[in-house]
Amino acid sequence: MQIAALYDIHGNLPALNAVLRQLEEIQPDLIVVGGDIVSGPLPGKTLERLAAYGDRVRYIRGNNDREVVMAFDGVPLPDKMSPRARQEVQWEAGQLTSFQRDFLAQLPEQFVMSGIDSGEILFCHATPNSDEEIFTPLSSHQRLTTIFGATEQKLVVCGHTHLQFELQVGDVRIVNAGSVGMPFADTPGACWLMLSPDGYEFRRTTYDLEAAAHEIRAGGHPHAQEFVEDNVLTVPTVAQAQELLQRLEMMG
Repeated sequence: MQIAALYDIHGNLPALNAVLRQLEEIQPDLIVVGGDIVSGPLPGKTLERLAAYGDRVRYIRGNNDREVVMAFDGVPLPDKMSPRARQEVQWEAGQLTSFQRDFLAQLPEQFVMSGIDSGEILFCHATPNSDEEIFTPLSSHQRLTTIFGATEQKLVVCGHTHLQFELQVGDVRIVNAGSVGMPFADTPGACWLMLSPDGYEFRRTTYDLEAAAHEIRAGGHPHAQEFVEDNVLTVPTVAQAQELLQRLEMMG
């Protein structure tokens, strides 16, 4: 059985389309979309594209998906959210239909499945305990044990921090799928994960960045140009990401 794990698409439809074209050649048995689907420049169209795959896709909800639903419903957003982030979330919520809002609202926080090497896999957005908790390969052993010490599954697939990495905590293997739409990587592209009975493999799909930039700019997102510059044409490097994530982990 082959499973493609696509995390943190963030409304980057051109990046998603590139990965889906590659998956049409691979024909995995299942696609798992690991949350933070719509928080980005082309949210409604991104959901429409995934909907065409029907039951070939299983979804979990990310923290940004949760916040977009809150904005759609007129629920006050978290106090810690910056004015810029509030503007983006409100715009993204305005791009969704009521049906799409309802779809996001009912998504589970986790998904557990068996079928690869006779073991269960836990798919979660950030950690088994939270949809926004941050950890990195440089997190302390004590912190990692606190987060994953009670996990029953031996393999955990997560995202949220947009950085591909793998860790071993006791008997638990943790694999971060990276981000399709807003990757932290040394080279631009769409990052994702392939799982099979042989193990797992980090993947990066290249796509036409200039064409993607044009499509994103035309979508009307209030900060489309910044998204293009920071997440498409160039992306934060692994070293930059590690520094940023360590600061956020300490603040959390």
